[in-house]
Amino acid sequence: MVVLNKIYTRTGDAGQTALGNGERVPKQSTRVAAYGTVDETNATVGLARLHAGGDIDDSLARIQNDLFDLGADLCRPDMEKDIDAEYPPLRVSDTQVDRLETEIDAMNAGLEPLRSFVLPGGSPLAAHLHLCRTVSRRAERLTVELAGQEPVNNAALKYLNRLSDWFFVASRVANSNGADDVLWVPGANR
Repeated sequence: MVVLNKIYTRTGDAGQTALGNGERVPKQSTRVAAYGTVDETNATVGLARLHAGGDIDDSLARIQNDLFDLGADLCRPDMEKDIDAEYPPLRVSDTQVDRLETEIDAMNAGLEPLRSFVLPGGSPLAAHLHLCRTVSRRAERLTVELAGQEPVNNAALKYLNRLSDWFFVASRVANSNGADDVLWVPGANR
C-alpha cells in the first residue's frame, strides 16, 4: 500500500529523481521520459472517459490501472535482480497484452474494413481516443529507445504496441462503428 503524507519532497529540485529501486537519475533520462509519457497517456485516458460509457468506459478503467502497472514496471530497472528482490517489482504480463488483443478483435469484428486512412475526429470520445493513441505511440517510441539502452520487460513493449491499436479501433466504435469516421481524402485541398 502506498502512503503519501507529503506531496513535495524537494529531492528533485536539482533536476534528479528517484527510480523504483532508489537510484537517482536525471529527470531528462530516457527511462523517466518513457514512464512519464505513460503517465501522460493515462491522463488522456481520463479525458476520454469523460465521454465514455458502458463497455468502453469499463475497458478504459482497466487500461488506466494497467498504465500504472506499466509505469511501475518502467520506473524499476535492474530486471536481472527481480528474483532476489525483497519486494519483487511489478511487471506488465502477457496476460494484459492478451486481454487487449481479445478486446481489439471483439471491437473490430463489427467494423467494416477501412478503404482510407482515418483522420482524428468525429465524436468527442473518438477524438479523445485518437489523442490517447498518439500519446501512447510516443510512450512506445520512448520505451523502444530505452530498450536500446538497457533491458526492458518485453511484455511492456508489446502492451504499448497493442494499446495504440486498441485506441484506434475503439475510436472507430465511438464513431458509430466507423460510420462517422472522418476519412482522409488525399490531395483534397490542392
